[in-house]
Amino acid sequence: MNATTTYKLLDGKRCGDALKEAIAKEAAELKAQRGRAPHLAAVLVGNDGASKTYVEAKVKACEKVGFRSTLIRLPETITEDDLLARVEGLNNDPGLDGFIVQLPLPAHIDADRVIQAIDPRKDVDGFHPMNVGNMVLGLPGFLPATPSGICELLKYYHIETAGKRCVVLGRSNIVGTPMSILLSRNAYPGNCTVTLAHSRTKDLTRITREADILIVAIGKPQFVTADMVKEGAVVVDVGIHRIPDASRKSGFRLVGDVAFAGVAPKCEAISPVPGGVGPMTITSLLLNTLKAAKG
Repeated sequence: MNATTTYKLLDGKRCGDALKEAIAKEAAELKAQRGRAPHLAAVLVGNDGASKTYVEAKVKACEKVGFRSTLIRLPETITEDDLLARVEGLNNDPGLDGFIVQLPLPAHIDADRVIQAIDPRKDVDGFHPMNVGNMVLGLPGFLPATPSGICELLKYYHIETAGKRCVVLGRSNIVGTPMSILLSRNAYPGNCTVTLAHSRTKDLTRITREADILIVAIGKPQFVTADMVKEGAVVVDVGIHRIPDASRKSGFRLVGDVAFAGVAPKCEAISPVPGGVGPMTITSLLLNTLKAAKG
């Protein structure tokens, strides 16, 4: 079969901007009703470059939709107990609707303990066990931002999911595992037959080639190549990596977990890196914060 000559680009910036217009309108209405805008705080521990970039993007997104945002910078050397005390303070702040603790945390801090200390009602990242449990059971709660953002992206571009074979590559608690749950639910997007594949999966190429929808969150640059994707698949690339590129002024370029140039011509639709899933993660965080503000 000949490769597809054209493909639909799943543009996360375009989708995110459309959703942000609606979020900004609701935020303004909420501010008029209760006298203050939705308020999101972000806790950044240490000086990790990627984390700093992500958090600053979240702060800018808040300003764009009329939210109040607070960035709390803490030193790399902060003790776990001191960080937990800061979390408790944010839990008890009546003027704060939601907050995130940016991951990864320094090695001496137990991230699970920190996540579990966050009030589930303010856990707009959707990582607390109570919110994860509610997601599994289909009960109200906050959905993890990246999987939720991918669902919004599929919805925006009217990607059919019912009855489709979906392969999720990567089993992290942040992306892969919740993504597999959301796409198997009796909803739209959803009603897929889902396979959760990972680094220990045998005959991986055979499995990924069966996917009508392939969600890639394996954390390895350009891991998925054209031979791993079937004709007419929908591919969503969650990864983002810097790789050396002497032709660029910066000395590097950004790539995903998918080798885009080779894979894209085979696809019905594919998300780019950058500009695909990344903007949707931030948009989902805003949606969760708006939801928290509404109570």
